[in-house]
Amino acid sequence: MSIHMHMRAVAESEVRDDHTWLAAFMWEAWENHPDEYAAGIATSIDKVWDSVNDLYAAADVLDADAGRLWTLPIYGGRPVAHSADADPSNPPMGILERSGVSQAAGFLASVSFDELWNVASAKLVWSGGDEAQVRREFLDHHRDLQGFYGRATAAGHAVIRAVWA
Repeated sequence: MSIHMHMRAVAESEVRDDHTWLAAFMWEAWENHPDEYAAGIATSIDKVWDSVNDLYAAADVLDADAGRLWTLPIYGGRPVAHSADADPSNPPMGILERSGVSQAAGFLASVSFDELWNVASAKLVWSGGDEAQVRREFLDHHRDLQGFYGRATAAGHAVIRAVWA
């Protein structure tokens, strides 16, 4: 089974706080994901997005005074509730507004992947897993998110999230 967290940068002025509209917008974006990914306005993480969040949670161990900025790249923002007439099969949606996108980008630019990995790797490398391969996978996700949030911040965009199953 394939399951992905899909993130799409979009001008905040274009975002409608309407679950049905967001689902249609994100479905079209998902259909165009390869092109949007290549353009730098979309990204996605397969089944391991919660583990990427766990990697970022190690920031609490590294700097207890840093606040909870580490929550922004994966779960930041606010959920958008289904309206009464929305299709209940539509995926969960969330919006991270421009200011949150900027904070996420700042966190990702300033945090040390190696330091996070040193704290979190025991939790992220499953029994019998190849640590070097798992580390590369998480480093790739980290670099991808750094670029994605950096570009979204530079453009002044918000980020919409959907979970496709």
